[in-house]
This record gives sequence, structure tokens and C-alpha cells, in this order.
Amino acid sequence: MVSVRPTAADSTEARQLLAEYFGMRAATFPGAYTPVFPAPESFDPPAGVFLIVADEGELAGCGGIRRIPDGPRGIRYEVKHLFLRPATRGRGWGRLLLDELERHAREWGAGDLVLDTHHTLEAAAGLYASAGFVPVEAYNDNPNATRWYAKPLCAD
Repeated sequence: MVSVRPTAADSTEARQLLAEYFGMRAATFPGAYTPVFPAPESFDPPAGVFLIVADEGELAGCGGIRRIPDGPRGIRYEVKHLFLRPATRGRGWGRLLLDELERHAREWGAGDLVLDTHHTLEAAAGLYASAGFVPVEAYNDNPNATRWYAKPLCAD
């Protein structure tokens, strides 16, 4: 049975999954990829949360949200490092993880959930669109990003 649970962003499990994610991105990224391990404290509630997805105790993926400067609808959280091991994709676990991150953002009063990604991650773009994210102007200067998305979590 699949489970989603919080962990420290610098836990052994989180670092293992992030290293896999960064390695995969570096191997397939067009041009130079700049991996950045997240500052662990940015994922300490209520500043954020880092989640692990496991299947029968086996690590399957990870992702987190962290608070960033407020936007037009107030509090904003940013989705970071959403990753599922290739063998576990297509089972709906990315959506499960994204939904759980959104739940936390709503619980902490977020007006928006935002994220950045790269245009080569087409499956991720499909997940974000199906979850209600829409393209927006760049809100950061991430050198690894070519697309930015937002999902309003409250009425204007």
C-alpha cells in the first residue's frame, strides 16, 4: 500500500531521492543543470513541508512546498522537487503527492500554490494542468526553469 508522510528535507531518505532526481535531471537536461539541495529549514512547518512517497516501505518519490514572498492573493507556497522514481510512474502517485502538498498549503492559509519547471518535463506539465495549475509569468530567476505555473487556492 502506498503512503505519503512528512520527513526532514535533509533526512537520509530525502537526500537519497533528491540525489536521484538531480542525477536524472542532469543526465537529460539540455545544457548546464544546476542542482540545489533545499535549505532544510525552509521545509519545517509552517514554513513548508517535505513529503516522502513509499510503497510497502520502499521509497517511491518525494516533494515539498516552501513559503515564498506573498503574492496578489496573499500567502504563497512553492512546490519543489516533485519526483517519482521512473518505475513508479503512471500509478497516480504524483497526483496523490501534489494533492497532499496542496492540502498543507491550504491548511496554512495559502492564496496561491506556485511552481516552476522545464519544458522538457512534459508528463509533469500534464500533471500540473490536470491539477488546475495555469501558466503565469516568471516569479523567480531559476536558471533550470522555462515554465512557471500557479493555482489559486482562494477566491480573489
